Amino acid sequence: MDEYRPNPGLPVQELETPCLIVDMDALEHNYNHISETYRTGTTKMRQHVKDIKTPELAHMQIAAGGTVGGVCAAKVSEAEVMVESGISDVFITNQIVTPDKIARLCSLTQRASIKVCVDNPTNLLDLSRSAQALGATIGVLIEVDTSMHRAGVRSITEGVQLAKLASGLPGVDFKGVMSHQAISGKPDKETRMIEGRKFIQMCLDVRDAIEKEGIAVEMVSSGETFTYDVAPDMPGVTEVEGGTYALMSTAYSYLPEFQIAVKILGTIVSAPQSNMSVGDVGRRALASPNGVLPSLEGLPTVRVSELHDNHIVFHSNGPMPLAVGDRFLLHSGQQDILVNRWDQFIAVRRGFVECVWQILARGCHN
Repeated sequence: MDEYRPNPGLPVQELETPCLIVDMDALEHNYNHISETYRTGTTKMRQHVKDIKTPELAHMQIAAGGTVGGVCAAKVSEAEVMVESGISDVFITNQIVTPDKIARLCSLTQRASIKVCVDNPTNLLDLSRSAQALGATIGVLIEVDTSMHRAGVRSITEGVQLAKLASGLPGVDFKGVMSHQAISGKPDKETRMIEGRKFIQMCLDVRDAIEKEGIAVEMVSSGETFTYDVAPDMPGVTEVEGGTYALMSTAYSYLPEFQIAVKILGTIVSAPQSNMSVGDVGRRALASPNGVLPSLEGLPTVRVSELHDNHIVFHSNGPMPLAVGDRFLLHSGQQDILVNRWDQFIAVRRGFVECVWQILARGCHN
């Protein structure tokens, strides 16, 4: 797949399939919406690159405006790709605990501002010892568990204790607090507002308690795509860790202000029945978390009925409009798993190839 690199100007209908494309008009619409949303306020976007995995896309959002001038990453390896591509401010929104990865963090501080999450004193002490030994300074934020019940401190007291420890350790620069939330289903705006404010306030409560102890809190990093318009109205939130908004997925169809930018182009290879056809896109090319099937663009009478390793099956209400050789576009319900299956994005605009980007952070598992 990575051997194929179409030239700019090639019509989309002539692309080899399956392939992963980015609709540039939709992508720029999403980036401009974020830029306008965060243009004047004190809260800014810190785009999460676990969803895009491509430095060019991160640089595009930073250039569009409304951001902190940096990004989030899920892993040290993702952070390394971004720093090597010229991004000078990276926040790893997970705990980094093994000695080799902590050493890699310390190395990155020579070229960029690096921040990482903590939620226990042992990890904090390990970060301090390694940073001090290597002459580095690592920014740390305390993760607050709000709704996901994974990592993060479970109480305000625990958060304050960690902040006190962090503020006195060499090699560690205490920055503040962070949290990440999730919401199920397809909520309306009122539900998003209520749930988002409730969760983000839990993070702000920890910040308030830390500041009462006389410890300065520079950063409150909270919010995500489903609360992109909630967090800016909450005084004290300095940045939002949005990711899905950039490429979008069908799971976020309750946010119609964003457009689906990432799509999978395929070709019909068989039409064995009058209401059935088979395409050349399968599970190996397409994310299907929890069994959620992709949707087909522009053909409301056709549904995806089966997804196999290398093929997809469509059924229609009445005669099948997709014949052998026809092209189709699929929308995924989840895009960071989807993107991780591909080596490159083919950027298209109004039916023609504009450029090709290597997905450099693809397969970064450590």
